[in-house]
Amino acid sequence: MTPGPVLAYLAVVNLAAFCAFASDKRRAAAGQRRTPERDLLGLALIGGSAGAIAGQQVFRHKTRKEPFRTLLWLIPVIQLAALAAWRFAG
Repeated sequence: MTPGPVLAYLAVVNLAAFCAFASDKRRAAAGQRRTPERDLLGLALIGGSAGAIAGQQVFRHKTRKEPFRTLLWLIPVIQLAALAAWRFAG
């Protein structure tokens, strides 16, 4: 498999995660309906963990909310472990 489609997918999902954090922060400040945490974590889980963490840090959003913060940082750890296991398994 060529890396092009995978990189394109990762670029899109990370941009979506970053934008979701920006949108949720903006809605929080305006007192509007929020993006569910499961949706933000879901974007991270499907490959947007870098964008989600970048959005969290850039917008200073949900940086102290537990267990959200721990779960968000745990996702890329699990992803990297799975990638390493897949890479070195065969």
